[in-house]
Amino acid sequence: MSPTTPPAVSALMPVYNGERYVAEAVESILAQTFGDFEFIIVDDGSTDRSRAILDGFAAKDPRVRLISRPNTGIVGALNEGLAAARGDLVARMDADDVAMPHRFERQVRHMADHPECVMVGSRVLVIDPEGMPLTVLSDALTHEQIVDGFLAGRGQLVHHPAVMYRRQIVLEIGAYRDIYDEAEDLDLFLRLAEVGRIVNLEEPLLKYREHLAKASRAKVVRVEDNCRRIIEDAHRRRSLEYRPPATNHEVKPYLKSEIFRTWGWWALMSGNVASARKHAFGCLALTPLDLASWKLLYCAIRGR
Repeated sequence: MSPTTPPAVSALMPVYNGERYVAEAVESILAQTFGDFEFIIVDDGSTDRSRAILDGFAAKDPRVRLISRPNTGIVGALNEGLAAARGDLVARMDADDVAMPHRFERQVRHMADHPECVMVGSRVLVIDPEGMPLTVLSDALTHEQIVDGFLAGRGQLVHHPAVMYRRQIVLEIGAYRDIYDEAEDLDLFLRLAEVGRIVNLEEPLLKYREHLAKASRAKVVRVEDNCRRIIEDAHRRRSLEYRPPATNHEVKPYLKSEIFRTWGWWALMSGNVASARKHAFGCLALTPLDLASWKLLYCAIRGR
């Protein structure tokens, strides 16, 4: 890639205190089979060793463009990275995930073959904090499946660090909006779906890491409230009647035992028995008197 010639793809990754996983994330992007890209990394005021790790990559690989800024949150970091991007296509990435080697190749080809498509994601292989496989998610593949699912409040049908979108169109619709922080991706996806097609590729192209520090878990109450407002706003723009889901449950942050139990069942139902046993024992250690923990362990030991 010539310094004066814009790359085909700008990979965009915000980082905040990601020292544990960021090197693996960066290496997975630099190892892509599709080579015509720049890698814009926005260090959003990290206070750990993230900046030092990123400086090392920037010194060794000219494709890495490191931006360092005071911490303001992910929306500001993403919009600053978008403003610096030169590629027609932008591939999102997060500092705790791992891109499959042929991710860019598959997504660039799809965007070239489908000019009506403004964003392409993919299914993801969910991994645990140590990288063990749990399950595959994002079964909504078509534009209609994704949009209908979003409007019905069916959860995370597209994983933000797995998407590639057309930069100019994202800028034209207002980029990321900080009024919906912690759920800025859902807001962007629904607005993009109003000007073009959004799809997921069936092949998993990202290892999506679950861990206890995930923002969506730590701030679950705020996330759920913002998602509700985003979906209501999307209905209004489409002149559709919005009917909030009937629920009486109080939104609470996830308990550690509940997270381990979820990971255990995901792994077991997907045939990842070693992962299931690992998290079954972790769940039992936290809640030894809970029958649900013993049930998971029994099924995990049996392997089904």
